[in-house]
Amino acid sequence: MESRRPPDGGYGWVVVASAFFTMGLTAAVLKNFGLFFLDIQNHFGVPLSTTSWVTSTTIAMFHLGGPVASALTLQSSQRVVIMVGGLLTTSGMVLASLDLSLPWLYLSMGVLQGLGISFSWIPANSMVSHYFVRWRPIAYAIASSGECVFAVMFSPFFQWLIEAYTWQGALLIIGGLQLNLCVCGALMRPLETRQSPAQETKDYLEVDDPALPPKRKTIFQCALLTIPELLLYILFAIFAAAGFFIPPLFLVPFANSLGMDKYWPASILSVLALADLVGRLVCGWIANVRLLRNLQLLTMVTTLLGVVLLLLPISHNYWVILVFASLYGFLFGCVVAIHVTSIVDIVGLEGFDSGLGLFMMFRSIGGFIGPPAAGWLVDQTKDYSTAFYLSGLCLITSAVFVMVVDSLLQKRKAVEAEVHQAINKPEDWEPGKVK
Repeated sequence: MESRRPPDGGYGWVVVASAFFTMGLTAAVLKNFGLFFLDIQNHFGVPLSTTSWVTSTTIAMFHLGGPVASALTLQSSQRVVIMVGGLLTTSGMVLASLDLSLPWLYLSMGVLQGLGISFSWIPANSMVSHYFVRWRPIAYAIASSGECVFAVMFSPFFQWLIEAYTWQGALLIIGGLQLNLCVCGALMRPLETRQSPAQETKDYLEVDDPALPPKRKTIFQCALLTIPELLLYILFAIFAAAGFFIPPLFLVPFANSLGMDKYWPASILSVLALADLVGRLVCGWIANVRLLRNLQLLTMVTTLLGVVLLLLPISHNYWVILVFASLYGFLFGCVVAIHVTSIVDIVGLEGFDSGLGLFMMFRSIGGFIGPPAAGWLVDQTKDYSTAFYLSGLCLITSAVFVMVVDSLLQKRKAVEAEVHQAINKPEDWEPGKVK
């Protein structure tokens, strides 16, 4: 059985379009959870750190579901798993709208929504990577930009829904929107495998033989954890995730603490999403033309992202916050555009599905700890600036691990090139002369 060569186009662009909407109905919704933050806190009368566990649970399940989503994808297909994800996300939001208790939100808006996002997001990324080789960076950048485009529209739309129907009614309507993930999944046509003539003959001769064991399906590769470069890249994922999810949650409360009207903070999230979109497309193009190695580029943009977040708290008016939020959005988009496809550079395309699952599972540690830790700091200091300081330090730390991974990969490639050259080097000899 031979894998069919990725078409690098054709129906692949339908897959990209489907992934575009999938990213919008999953990651963009998660990115706008900050709009519900203060309403939920005031409704239950709990501290910020307690409220933030709703989002932390969603983020954790999004990542912990990674290996499960990858394993199910390998055993069935991306199409099936995405459709299951659509049903889970819708169920989570509908149940959350019942407003039974805060623990109920942890279960519905946290566990079910998080698993649903994971089951939709990971197979969508997998499909794009399998359909493209040469155009993979730009294809992934276009697909992932759905998160930004939808985030721009969702920020004012969700704010309007909350005011018109309360936060409970808004969650019910959002759940209905997420049911469209089932349509996105239906468009994900799996790539067919191609058999050689010899394999076809063998299959024909063996089809009626009951003594033959069943053919093995592709299994989840836990052995990838023995690769040092992947382990270091997972450490990058943990620290980066701890920093990634803090700013979207605390930007709106930070702006509100400065006395801004509630629609101004929502507009900041929209501008941030637009800058994120530009960052993904620009960085995807840079990665596609190979001006820099992916990991080199990732180190640069992650470091700059951390620096911007350390400087963001000096903002004390709308326009300064808007400038820093735009820089944050642009650099965040650059990181997102290449941090998943870089897994292929480490484990190859054959190990990508399993590698992505492991990457997401361990990244959950950072996503689960980051927001509550930031919330605890804000509760203790009564200052939202501390959340951004924590986020910036985590991202700068994560960039160090990417730099080490890039260095190790270059050394590995240099050794492999030397070995290959030594094997293929012709021996120096002359006719009639014995060495």
